[in-house]
Amino acid sequence: MIKLVSPDPQLTQLLSEAGIASAVIQREALSSLSQPGASQPQVIVVDLRQSAEFPHSLALLKRQHPATGVLLVLRQLDPALMLEAMRAGVTECVAEPLSAPDIHAAIKRLIGTVASREKGEVYAFVGAKGGVGATTIAVNVATALSKGKPGSTLLIDLNVACGDAAVFLGSEPRFSVLDAIDNVKRLDAAYFRGLVVHSKSGPDLLGASGRPVTGTFEAGRLRELLDFASHMHRFTVLDVPRSDTVVLDSLESATKIIIVANQELATVRSASRMAATLRHRYGQERLSLVLTRTDRRAEIGHEDVERTVGVDVRHTFPSDYRLALQAMNKGRPIVVDNHNDLSAAFTSFARDLAGAAEVEHKPSSRSLFGRIGARRN
Repeated sequence: MIKLVSPDPQLTQLLSEAGIASAVIQREALSSLSQPGASQPQVIVVDLRQSAEFPHSLALLKRQHPATGVLLVLRQLDPALMLEAMRAGVTECVAEPLSAPDIHAAIKRLIGTVASREKGEVYAFVGAKGGVGATTIAVNVATALSKGKPGSTLLIDLNVACGDAAVFLGSEPRFSVLDAIDNVKRLDAAYFRGLVVHSKSGPDLLGASGRPVTGTFEAGRLRELLDFASHMHRFTVLDVPRSDTVVLDSLESATKIIIVANQELATVRSASRMAATLRHRYGQERLSLVLTRTDRRAEIGHEDVERTVGVDVRHTFPSDYRLALQAMNKGRPIVVDNHNDLSAAFTSFARDLAGAAEVEHKPSSRSLFGRIGARRN
């Protein structure tokens, strides 16, 4: 659907002549559309011929919904206004004299940049405390989801400067999530495929950066990247750092946000605080909770964790530290070998998330000694 912000009936007529059905809305409606959960049209056409400034509400809308296409209608191509629009993520504009073919071509380009595929599922894993195994779960769930469906699953390591997902997968990516964020305005299918690396275990990977990170990046850029990725893959799995507020504030694309905890008191308290923050930002229905290294005889039981955190425990994973360590050292996710309880638990959880996704198992090997000393670029 196309929304038109303009008092000019001739612009509505031009859209009609271009074969485009539109619904006129008031400029004030942009504020409502900019809300995080607001339903979005494919394209919004905004008439700025009577305005010399780029609307703040439109900039906010693009930050919250970077995939929404915006076409500006201008009296003339003013460099200052166009620069402000580009910084906000608006890439299309037409200027007087207006014509139906020009408008049709611009809207066609916008619709084409929004991936033609349906949006895939996005699962964000965030550890309530360091060392609970969030990366291990993210890597193994991504691997399980990818089995039998090459190219279906992307793992994004959002621990931008110090993530280890590539080590878990035995991969050495040339490019990183930071490269994608820095060049988010250039993203198209071909460019994006050049940034990710296909792991031997199955999932594609957009890994952490191997270079020092100075400063911070804009949350809007990360939102745009995650939304784009979700249209490129059936499943996108995010390994989310618990202490990065920019990342935690950029998970609108997530179908499920899964808090990873265990039965230790400090971790449960941290999980409770994290759940409260995420619940306020994204709503209760998107939150899930999983427990690692579970012990039925532990002093803190599952019911205690659920009551404290305020989220039902969706799945549990048995403790097998030695197996997890061996898998990481080999760069071979645990689910590649389906001969242990931990592998079965990861596979079961992946099926639960994806709706009984079929999981196959392919052998892969690489010697530990061949990997020692290997560094990512």
